Amino acid sequence: MRPAGPIAVLALLAALVAGCDQGAPAELAPTGSVSPGAGLAPVPVAGTDHSVNLPAGWSAGVYARVPKARFLLPLPDGSVLVSRPSAGEIARVPQSGSEPTTFLSGLDRPHDMVLATVGGRQWIYVSAVDRVVRYPYVGGAATAGTAEVVVDGLPDDSLPELRGTYGHVLKNIAVDGDTLYVSIASTCNACASDTKSDPIRGAIYRWDAAGHNAGKALVARGLRNAEGLAIAPGTHDLWVVVNNRDNIIDPATGKKDTAYVDNHPPEEFIRIKQGGFYGWPFCNPDPSGGLRDMPYQRDYELNRDGAAADCAAATPVDLGIQAHSAPLGLTFVPDLGAVVALHGSWNRSKPTGYKVVNFPWAGDRPGDQHDLATGFLGSDAPWARPVDIARLADGSLLVSDDLGGLVFRFTPPSG
Repeated sequence: MRPAGPIAVLALLAALVAGCDQGAPAELAPTGSVSPGAGLAPVPVAGTDHSVNLPAGWSAGVYARVPKARFLLPLPDGSVLVSRPSAGEIARVPQSGSEPTTFLSGLDRPHDMVLATVGGRQWIYVSAVDRVVRYPYVGGAATAGTAEVVVDGLPDDSLPELRGTYGHVLKNIAVDGDTLYVSIASTCNACASDTKSDPIRGAIYRWDAAGHNAGKALVARGLRNAEGLAIAPGTHDLWVVVNNRDNIIDPATGKKDTAYVDNHPPEEFIRIKQGGFYGWPFCNPDPSGGLRDMPYQRDYELNRDGAAADCAAATPVDLGIQAHSAPLGLTFVPDLGAVVALHGSWNRSKPTGYKVVNFPWAGDRPGDQHDLATGFLGSDAPWARPVDIARLADGSLLVSDDLGGLVFRFTPPSG
């Protein structure tokens, strides 16, 4: 399908709610524009002792308290689902943010969720570490119905060769029409073994969204840990944000220099191309010429002589994000374009991330990065770590936090 032009994309952005049915009518009108580069100001977060920095006129509060909150899914009935993989459950927050209850349990570390219309019926798709299941959507239902398995046998930490260790075992998904996309992330920081496994790890696969293990196909590889998966409104383009590798060796010195490790390799914001190879673990995006359409350098440890992979033939990265920011949730939002939650660094000499950013959409690709919500990082340590973003019908944004166990609500000015 031909990508939509700038005007069409802006209009169609209104049709998408984070994780919601992509066939839903465009009934969620934009509320409260944010100009690119607009300054942020401190705003108290009602229900906490903290403040965040938001655009002028926005307000902030706690929508719900959900321990270890991860991914979000607003439903048409006004409730919001919140994944809690560490507890093995999906919580349901009724409309207006009242006390959460358990919507479903019994899955192994359920993580990502999508509401989609497939076969003329709305379904809630949920990814666990070893499978993807779906439940018929019933408005107002307090618990999930009977599960249908869409995909099973996904690799998890039960694989004998992994001996119980899988570095990025949680799965993320997207649905476009009758196609289900699944990110099968790497088991390690950087290892060649994932590139030889079946299925390949550090990759994205697709299946038929309606069938049990039907239609399996490799879409792209070389993606260390693609967390946020989202379809750009008005297109069939799958975009992802990728957590890139840590502790990289500077190819110029052969050492793990702090200054080099701090800024290499960039995290990635990518439009997935069928058959694409995005480098990991043999090629690392090179930001020396800027963060757009980045070429690659050979990895010093795994591809020094270029025998393991031809880095010149790898698919360029559309846009880079500061190394070690740990992008997780990706959501398309009216007025804002692509909104990304940066979970925050753990191995950078000066911490980075710990904020929500947006990329105004320009034609069929992201514009420059702008801060949307900051202030989660205190002088000594973070008090919150953003995971995912979802948009409610009134235009407000929900942001989940798996450190403090909060779901924030950031509300733009009306009019």
